[in-house]
Amino acid sequence: MELVTARLRLDALRPDDAPLLFAYRADAAVNRYQGWRPITLVEVTHFIERQLTVEFGTPGSWRQFAIRPRDGTGLIGDLGLHFVDPDTVELGITLALAQQSRGFAGEAMRAALDLVFGTLGRHRAYAAVDPRNVACVRLLQGLGLRQEALFREGWRDGAGFADEAIYALLAREWRAMATGAD
Repeated sequence: MELVTARLRLDALRPDDAPLLFAYRADAAVNRYQGWRPITLVEVTHFIERQLTVEFGTPGSWRQFAIRPRDGTGLIGDLGLHFVDPDTVELGITLALAQQSRGFAGEAMRAALDLVFGTLGRHRAYAAVDPRNVACVRLLQGLGLRQEALFREGWRDGAGFADEAIYALLAREWRAMATGAD
């Protein structure tokens, strides 16, 4: 499965992506609000290999897309889809520090939401975010997701417990935004 936007190509992670994926995922400035902080390159290599063995859309599974420049070279980030159940998908995104604040996250997430609600026909999408991650909260709000829940000290962030906010969107809301309807 491949998604192409004006500036980006989202496709399967490849074994040769492991060093770049490890480099930005292990960066403390990038993973501050992340649940997955790889410790070794071997861990990342195994993660990519496991991705290649799971059928796309299998309930309970994650599929991590590589985010690349449109020409398909390099790796600037990754976007995950967690197929929670037949109706619901959780979204997550990580960009290398040098690629942040350039509009890439919004562009990739819009493509993912089009996939989730269009091609896949899912009913609901959500993202879990540490509310201290203001840039991510703004991204989600800008895409039309609304806060549905706040779990006080709901996850362990490496330095202790942290709050977790859930932002969600329904398929009909996404379609209404696309058509300009209320």
